[in-house]
Amino acid sequence: MKQKSESIPESMRATYEPIARVIDAVCAKHLNDEYKTLAHQLGAALARKRPSPLARGKPEVWACGILYALGTVNFLWDKSQTPHLRADELCKACGVSPASGSAQAKEIRNLFKMHQLDPEWSLPSKLDQNPLVWMLSVNGFLMDIRHAPIGAQIAAYEKGLIPYIPALGPEMSERLVTDET
Repeated sequence: MKQKSESIPESMRATYEPIARVIDAVCAKHLNDEYKTLAHQLGAALARKRPSPLARGKPEVWACGILYALGTVNFLWDKSQTPHLRADELCKACGVSPASGSAQAKEIRNLFKMHQLDPEWSLPSKLDQNPLVWMLSVNGFLMDIRHAPIGAQIAAYEKGLIPYIPALGPEMSERLVTDET
């Protein structure tokens, strides 16, 4: 899986900074650092779009839409999840109406083709439990790569299809890549 960038074009920096401040405040009070990091990565991706949709609209609405979209992917509204927050509470924390937050999130989800359990936008702590991260088509057959031979796992990791080699774990996978370079 490719690493997401948090780089913001210079022309969008002044527009993005107020959005980032709202994201930081809401994540500090109601969510966690994982949501904050993913939200900054999604915000940066929006800032890099041409033309950037962030150029229009209020920062609070964009921040809410970003967090709402990520919350939808990661089941933020589910009480069994940690953290969890109702959609209306998230919108209130951002200072926007639920209708505005929901509409902005829908626009973002459509723009990035996001869906629940989307491997690209899942919280890192949830990757192990996300079946969509590990299901790959091998010679036309769908399989859980966690149960494949280590050679297949390494090949999938090297192609960027999975976040780490399941047989080795995240740390060893990273070390393997570092040792090869």
